[in-house]
Amino acid sequence: QAQKIPLVFAPNMSIGVNLMFALTRQIAAVLDNDYDIEIVEMHHRRKVDAPSGTALGLGEAAALGRGVNLAEVQQRARDGHTGPRTPGDIGFAVLRGGDVVGDHTVVFAAEGERIELTHKASNRTIYADGALRAALWTRGRAPGFYGMDDVLGLN
Repeated sequence: QAQKIPLVFAPNMSIGVNLMFALTRQIAAVLDNDYDIEIVEMHHRRKVDAPSGTALGLGEAAALGRGVNLAEVQQRARDGHTGPRTPGDIGFAVLRGGDVVGDHTVVFAAEGERIELTHKASNRTIYADGALRAALWTRGRAPGFYGMDDVLGLN
């Protein structure tokens, strides 16, 4: 269909989350493997997938910034005696409970300092607002496949 109309795709349509994707990519590009990357997410008790698409999108953004393939460096499960953390890994921690719409934090942790980016969704209308912004942005655009980076002018 993108050959006929403009299409916008993103793992999350929230404006704030898409800014977080861009910031995660940018920070990961600057920091080396002395900074461990961990992604922590929490959603309501009824969510059935883990990690969430947004958490995976943040992992992809971090991997892109580092110039690596997420599938080769992701660490999704830790239990028992796991040994020391492997430099360059991107870890995921998943929490479920209550009625949490969606909380995501990307942690860049090194000796002596830690940078944390956090987005907390308290209302699902943010997704509709972002989708509407994307739909309005497509008016008059050439057919093609676009992302929220295009909509927000982050490219």
